[in-house]
Amino acid sequence: MKHTLAKNHHHHHHQFPYGIIKNYKYNTKKLVLLALISLVILTTVPLYHPSINYTSFFFTTSTRTRSNSSSSSSSSLSSLDRDDFNAIGNITIRPSPTHESCDIFSGEWIPNPEAPYYTNTTCSAIHQHQNCMKYGRPDSDFMKWKWKPDGCELPVFNPAQFLELVRDKSLAFVGDSVARNQMQSLICLLSRVEHPIDVSYNPDNFHFKRWKYTTYNFTMATFWTPHLVKAQESDPNYPNKTGLFRLHLDEFDEAWTTQVEDFDYIIISAGHWFLRPLTFYENRRIVGCLYCDLENVTDLGLYYGYRKAFRTAFKAINGLKNYKGITYLRTFAPSHFENGLWNQGGNCARTRPFRRNETTLEGQNRGLYMTQVEEFRIAEREGRKRGLRFRLLDTTQAMLLRPDGHPSRYGHWPHEYVGQYDCVHWCLPGPIDTWSDFLLEMMKTER
Repeated sequence: MKHTLAKNHHHHHHQFPYGIIKNYKYNTKKLVLLALISLVILTTVPLYHPSINYTSFFFTTSTRTRSNSSSSSSSSLSSLDRDDFNAIGNITIRPSPTHESCDIFSGEWIPNPEAPYYTNTTCSAIHQHQNCMKYGRPDSDFMKWKWKPDGCELPVFNPAQFLELVRDKSLAFVGDSVARNQMQSLICLLSRVEHPIDVSYNPDNFHFKRWKYTTYNFTMATFWTPHLVKAQESDPNYPNKTGLFRLHLDEFDEAWTTQVEDFDYIIISAGHWFLRPLTFYENRRIVGCLYCDLENVTDLGLYYGYRKAFRTAFKAINGLKNYKGITYLRTFAPSHFENGLWNQGGNCARTRPFRRNETTLEGQNRGLYMTQVEEFRIAEREGRKRGLRFRLLDTTQAMLLRPDGHPSRYGHWPHEYVGQYDCVHWCLPGPIDTWSDFLLEMMKTER
C-alpha cells in the first residue's frame, strides 16, 4: 500500500451561476452593459452581506486546477502573499503541488551528517544486545544515513510534534523482540523531550512493558507474542537446540488480544520466529509442521503457518468490540546473515548500506513479505465494514538495504559466548530509527 507525501490534485468543474450561455449574438454595447452591472453587484453586495464570500469561490477555483496549468501562477505568490490570503475570512489557499504523489517507502539511503539524534549514553532504554557502541563497534557511519524517498522528502522525526499528536492516546507494539527494538528506538528518540515512567503491571516482566509520558498522558506498551497466536515450546532441544514450537493457528494469544482493545494505535509485526521448527494445530489437532521431521506429519512449508497466524491475529483485532484504533502492519525486516545461516556461523560485517541496484527482495524474504501483505489486505477489507483503519508501515525495502545496521558481534563483550552473531535486531542508534520517521508521517495524515 503506498503512503503518499503530496497534496491531492482536485479537479473541480464550475458552471457560472447564470447557466451556460448559448446565444453568442450579443452586440458590444450589451456586453459592456452586462459587465458593468455584474461589477456593481459583485462590489456592493458584500458590503451589505459580508457573510457571502465570493473571493473564496474564485480562489478555490483558480488554485485547484491541474498543476501544469497553475504552477506558473501559484509560483508568483510569495510565501508572505499566501499567509496574507490565508488570513482573510475563511479563504483556503492550496498551493499547487511541487511533485507528484510519492511512495515514502520507495527510495535510497543518503548520508546524513546530523544523525544520530541521541546516543547510547543519553538513552537508557537501549537493550544491552542492541547497544553496539557500548560493546566496541569500531565504525559509526551506520548511524549517519537518512532515508530519501523517490521524488519527495521524508521529514526527520520530530519528538515534540509526535508527543503532541499522541496526547491522551496510547500505542501498542504487538510482536517479537524486533517490535520491542522498535519501541526502544522510539523511546530514545522521544528522550529529547521527555523520559517516560514505568507503569508496567509487573515491572520485572520484560516481555510486557508499559511506559507513560505524564506530561502528555501518552502510554506506550509492548506485548510479547513472537507467533501472534497461542503457542508453546514443546521441545527446547529439538533440533540442534533451536526449539520445537507448537502453534495453535486458529486460537488467539490472549496475552495480547485481551489487552489491546482500548489502545488508539496497534503496530503488529512478526517474522523471524516462523523460521524455526514448528508444529501446526487447528481445532486442537495437528495438521502439519515446518522443519519438524516427525513421522506421519506433513511439512506444509514456510508460509502456511505464517499466513494462518496473521489471519487469526487480524481476526482478533477486527473482533474487538470496543476497538476504534488504527492498526499498522509493520512489514517484515529481513536479516542479513552471510556465509552461513543464523545458527551456522552466518555473520553481517558490512559497514555501509546497499544501493537498491545491489540487492533485491527475493526468495524467502519476498515470500514472507507477500504473505503478510495479502493477509493485511483481507483484514483491511473486513475492518472497513466496521469503520476500522488499517495501514501498511512498509519498512521492508528500506531495511533490506541496511546490512550494516545489525549488532553482529557487538551486542555483548568479546569474551561472552552467545552462540551466534545477531543479524536480526538493529543497533541503537541505527537505521531502525527511520521507522519513527515513517510512523509520524503516516499519523500526521490521519484525521
